[in-house]
Amino acid sequence: MTLFSLQKFKISMKQKNETTVLVLALVITLGLIGSIYWWFSKGSNTKLGSFIKNQSQPLELSNGSTFASIENVPSGLFNYGGSTTWAPIRKVVDQVIQRDLPQFRLRYTEPTYGAPGSGTGIKMLLNNQLAFSQSSRALQVGEYQEGRQKSSPLKEVPVAIDGIAVAINPSLDIPGLTIAQIKDIYTNKITNWQQIGGPNLPVLPYSRGQKEGGTVEFFVDNILQNEKFGSAVKFIPTTTQALREVASNRGGIYYASATEVVGQCTVKPLPVGRSSDQLVPPYKPPFVPLSECPQKLNHLNAAAFQSGEYPITRRLFVIVKQNGQTDQQAGEAYASLLLTNQGQELISKAGFVRIR
Repeated sequence: MTLFSLQKFKISMKQKNETTVLVLALVITLGLIGSIYWWFSKGSNTKLGSFIKNQSQPLELSNGSTFASIENVPSGLFNYGGSTTWAPIRKVVDQVIQRDLPQFRLRYTEPTYGAPGSGTGIKMLLNNQLAFSQSSRALQVGEYQEGRQKSSPLKEVPVAIDGIAVAINPSLDIPGLTIAQIKDIYTNKITNWQQIGGPNLPVLPYSRGQKEGGTVEFFVDNILQNEKFGSAVKFIPTTTQALREVASNRGGIYYASATEVVGQCTVKPLPVGRSSDQLVPPYKPPFVPLSECPQKLNHLNAAAFQSGEYPITRRLFVIVKQNGQTDQQAGEAYASLLLTNQGQELISKAGFVRIR
């Protein structure tokens, strides 16, 4: 073989080797891609489509410090509604939003029928009466399903922490109640305070109606564990009226958002525990005697709410449409505003506990 032929042969072999390496690399790459696809679609509970969707959520909640740091806040008038628990937040936070972002106009909208509450607000949202809603409970399965059927899936964004406090008449001397005892009171298993170390006095339990708000729905789900209210329970339309009843009746008991109970001057908030030796007050110790009210007030036990030491806590949610329209932009903007440091400070000022 001539020198020229030998060189030509070496070049040819080199090219073949390079081609083989490239083919092998391509096969390996395709194999890896196929394996990843198989893992997502077959070998994991997370489907590939869900994974992609979860990695590209449109709402990136802000870590900004002020309302001015939030981008894409829409202009216009936006109706919202829902939970009565949110009333202190609406009073404190929304007026600052209107001051700092005058183009983002908000209007609280009452339901055309029924009492305002988390459930009615979500129903109004699904019926396109609201741009977004406020809720003191998580979305229910039926609400998720209805949103998907109407091509407007709903998303809940937690923005604050609240607790459920139990109020009794100030003259009733008991150290506190366990969750089991609260359940037994509201299902008629405990009918006299003497059964749990109190005086020989009938228990007079009060509640709002089960369809009148997220607080009652939360109570039924988490305290009564979906049992029915007992026949002794007297249903009162509003928390204000219920607290008046408890203040007037020595055997009275009522539950509500801690912000509506702890700072009152006419009823006594009770420590609550998972067991009788783990009673935790919803107020910041030590208890301020009601005789010093209103010059001095009891305040929320924020540390116990944040840590979960207090046993009856929940999150407050902004309910947002996921329909790619201006309503979605408004709901996401509102949630992002509340999650800024400025928003969280205002939530704390309104009597709730920061989630951040």
